[in-house]
Amino acid sequence: MAIEKVIEYFENLGIAEKIKQFEVSSATVELAAKALGCEGARIAKTLSFLVDDSAVLVVTAGDMKIDNQKFKAFFHTKAKMLTPEQVDALIGHSIGGVCPFAVNEGCKVYLDESLKRFDIVYPAAGNAQSAVELTPDELEKYSNSLAWIDVCKS
Repeated sequence: MAIEKVIEYFENLGIAEKIKQFEVSSATVELAAKALGCEGARIAKTLSFLVDDSAVLVVTAGDMKIDNQKFKAFFHTKAKMLTPEQVDALIGHSIGGVCPFAVNEGCKVYLDESLKRFDIVYPAAGNAQSAVELTPDELEKYSNSLAWIDVCKS
C-alpha cells in the first residue's frame, strides 16, 4: 500500500512524525481541510498529468486550478490528466492519496508557486486518510521536485 511506502520514506529521513493519519477521508481539498482544521488553500493538492508519455505531478495550493495556457507554455503540450489506472501504474499512489513522495521511478514532480504564500502546507501521504505537515522549503526538499513553476490560476 502506498501509505507504507511514504511512511518508510519519511522514516528514512527521520521525520515520520510529520505524517498525520485520520479516521476520516482526506481525499479532497475540502475533506483534508476539515480533517486538519485549516483553510483549503493550505492543502497541497497533487495533480497528475501525462507529458511525453511520462507521469508528471504538479503540486498546487488547494484553491488553485491549472491554467491551460500557462501549462502548455511550460510543458509544450496540452494539460492531459492521467486516468485512475494510469495514476496507479505510473505514480504508485491511488487517487485521493496521490502525493509527491515515494513515487515510481520516472515520475517527475513540480511545485506551483501558489504554495509559496504559506508557511505550512499539507500534501497527502499516500492514501485518502493522510497528510504531511511541511513548509514549502521542506516540500521542495522531500518531494525531490525539479522546479517551482507557475501554471495555475485562482
